[in-house]
Amino acid sequence: MKNKKFALLVALLLLVSVSASASATTLNFLEVMTSPERTALLKGMIAEYEALNPGVKINLISPPYEQSDQKATLMLNTNQALDIIEVRDYTIKQFVNNKKLTDLTGYYEDWSDADTLTAVANAAARTVDDTLYIVPQSIFIKALFVRTDILAEHGIDYMPETVEELIEISRQITDPAKNQYGFAWRGKSSEIKFSDLIASIYVENFGDGEYIYSEDQTFFLDPGYKEGMEAYVTLFKEGSPQDGINWGFNEQINGFVSGTTPFLIQDPDAIPLIDNLLGADKYDVITIPVGPHGFSYIDYGFTGLGIPSYSKHKDQAWDFIQWMSSSEKNGYFNEHYGPLPVHTTTFETNEHFQGKHYVAYNHEMNNPDTFLLKTYPLASEKWPGWSKIHETDMQSILLGKLDLDTALQKWHDYWTK
Repeated sequence: MKNKKFALLVALLLLVSVSASASATTLNFLEVMTSPERTALLKGMIAEYEALNPGVKINLISPPYEQSDQKATLMLNTNQALDIIEVRDYTIKQFVNNKKLTDLTGYYEDWSDADTLTAVANAAARTVDDTLYIVPQSIFIKALFVRTDILAEHGIDYMPETVEELIEISRQITDPAKNQYGFAWRGKSSEIKFSDLIASIYVENFGDGEYIYSEDQTFFLDPGYKEGMEAYVTLFKEGSPQDGINWGFNEQINGFVSGTTPFLIQDPDAIPLIDNLLGADKYDVITIPVGPHGFSYIDYGFTGLGIPSYSKHKDQAWDFIQWMSSSEKNGYFNEHYGPLPVHTTTFETNEHFQGKHYVAYNHEMNNPDTFLLKTYPLASEKWPGWSKIHETDMQSILLGKLDLDTALQKWHDYWTK
C-alpha cells in the first residue's frame, strides 16, 4: 500500500514538473561575439535570470565567432525562431534595412535605466535613423596607455596632451641601437583606425558630418588632413620601430609590456591582458591626445541586444534585456568581459570601473565636445574592400614607394566616384 502511494506521489510530481516545463516560455538568444569565456559568462547570468523567473527558459545559441555574423543574417532572413539577438556596429544597419529588428522606443519610455546611458551608448542605440533598435551592452573606444616608468628613465615628467607632444616625446626617447622607441605602431589589421585618428583631427571642420568620411564627404584633399598624415609618417619614421609596419594587436601589446614602446593606443579590453602580463601598477591610461584645433574623436564600436521583428515573445525578451542591461548587471558583465559599461552610474558604483585605468575612458565618453563621436560608414558598399586598400597604400607611403598626394587623391576618388 505504501509503495502504491509513493508511486502515485512520484507520478504527480512528474506531472507537475512536465506541466510547468510545458508552460514555460523559451526564448532563443543568439550571441555573435562568441568565445569560451564570454559564453560561460553569459550562461551564468542566464541561469541567474532563470532562477528569478521560473516561467522562462533561455536557449543560448553560440556559433563559432568566425561564422556568427553569417549565422545571425541567415536566421533573421529566414525568420528562424529567435527572440533576442546580439547586434554589432557592423550589422545593425543591414538588419534594420531588412526590417528584422523591433523599434524599442516604446520599451525605452518605461525603462528607468535609460536615463543613465552614457553619451556614447545613446549614440550607439540610435545608430540607424535616430531610432532605438538596440540596447547597447559593451562599448569599445580608444585611450592612450603610458609606461610612465620608461618615460621617467628618459627624464620625461609630463604626459602628452596633444599629438604634437606625443610625437616629440616619442622622438626624444627613440634610440634604435638600444631597441628603444616611443610609439607602439599598428601596421596590420585595422591600421586604418590609427592613421585616421591622427590625420583627421588636423582638419578644422572635421566635426561636420556624421561619419569620419563617406561617399558624401571626405577630407583627404583638405590641407589639414595632409598635414596630419605627414605628422603620422613622422611618428613612424622618427618615433616607432620600423618593423611596426607589420605589427598587429599582439605585437603592440608585447612592445608595450616589454617597455620597447611606452606609448600604446588601445581599447579597454587590453587592460585585463596587460594587468596580467605587466601588473596594474606599472602603467597609466590617459585620454587620447587632441589635435591642433583642440579636439580628438571617438571611433566607437559596440555590441547591443535587439529583438527580432517577428519574435512571438517580445515582452518576455524585453524583460530579459532590461535585466541584463541594468547598471549592476551590465557592469558585472563588462567587468568580466573587458569592454566599457553603458551606464554613467556604473562608473560611480562599480569599484572595478573606478580604477585609475578607466578614468580616461569615462572622461572621453562624457565630453563629446572635445572627443567627437564619429563612426565609419559600415553600411556602405565601398566599406568592405576599403581597409585592405588603405593598409596596402599606407605601407607603400611609409616605405617611400607611394607619394602621399597620389594616395590622398586615390582615396578621395575611391569614395566619391
